[in-house]
Amino acid sequence: MLAAFTFNTAENLPVGLLEPISESLRVSVSAVGLLVTGYGVTVAVASLPLAHLVRAVPRRHVLTGLLAALVLSSLLAALATSYWLLLVARLLTALAQALFWAVMGPVAVGLFAPEIRGRVVGALSVAGSLALVLGVPAGTWLGRQNGWPVPVAMLAALGLGSLVTIAVLLPTSRPEEEPAAYGTRPDARRFGIVLAAGTLSATGAFTGYTYLTKFLGDVSGFSPSTVTALFVAFGVACLAGVSITGALLERFPQAALTTAVATQAVGMLGLYAAGTDPVAAVVFLVLTGGALGPVFMTTQNAMLHCAPGRTDIALAANSGAYNAGIATGAALGGLVLPLAGVRGTFLAGGLLTLGACTVLLGVPAPPRPGAPATPARRRRRASP
Repeated sequence: MLAAFTFNTAENLPVGLLEPISESLRVSVSAVGLLVTGYGVTVAVASLPLAHLVRAVPRRHVLTGLLAALVLSSLLAALATSYWLLLVARLLTALAQALFWAVMGPVAVGLFAPEIRGRVVGALSVAGSLALVLGVPAGTWLGRQNGWPVPVAMLAALGLGSLVTIAVLLPTSRPEEEPAAYGTRPDARRFGIVLAAGTLSATGAFTGYTYLTKFLGDVSGFSPSTVTALFVAFGVACLAGVSITGALLERFPQAALTTAVATQAVGMLGLYAAGTDPVAAVVFLVLTGGALGPVFMTTQNAMLHCAPGRTDIALAANSGAYNAGIATGAALGGLVLPLAGVRGTFLAGGLLTLGACTVLLGVPAPPRPGAPATPARRRRRASP
């Protein structure tokens, strides 16, 4: 959980420090923004290849290596005196995070009984969401008070704490022998449908979310200080969403996924239709925030069940596709903005999310918990 919190804070911290970094390194704000864009693209491209590359390496060794890379890259970033050195450090962190999300899930849930694994996924998602509610705001404040390298260096300290804990306490085993190495109910068709729905949902969300500040100011009429408070409310809603969904995830996995995507669609289309009214804008903003975290969490949980092969490969594919959706959504929003205005970005995003809902209608219902295992699963359990 600490590692998830640290990685998510590292990914998003430059958003709150755009101006201090820009002034310190004497580059444009848009150039600093590329530190976030490049990070997401790297995760999208590298997740699956890296997961294949280390598929035979014990997970304890992989996780300690990834956290060592996080510590090193954070120190390198904190000491950077040029934009290009900072960019190299960011890309190193992104490569580590690309593999972290693929490896971390099976390792964490494999430490617990199958009947409570949904709660484990929920706990990890809460830790990741806390980065937006606590990590980034605290890092932004600290960076503005003491200089942006200070919170970046603190990420190295948090990463070191995770590294030592995992290196000392996590058992070492061959990846294919771990309890959650394979899906509990392998289903290639369900895997493809969930992957497509998650990607569409991410694309839709970030088609609008990328321009949320402009929407709240220009369409809803909120002042800059109020917009800042609304972003905090958005983060709190995201945290509440993953907390509630995590508690119900094991009992209602398919309903949780569909509900999260449908809620996101309602929130985005509601902002488009009624965002000119401040009260309605807040209501639909909270709905959108409450769905954003649970969508990724529920697709990750689905991968642990329906993965047709190794779960780490399935999770890498899901993480890569989700980040590709983020990058595509931001680009699509940039194309829609001059043509249909900022409200049009939320209409486009909401329609894409509705498309994700339609895709999910094709997801086959998972078998009952007591149903017999599939032949492939029986063979896997029987193998030495």
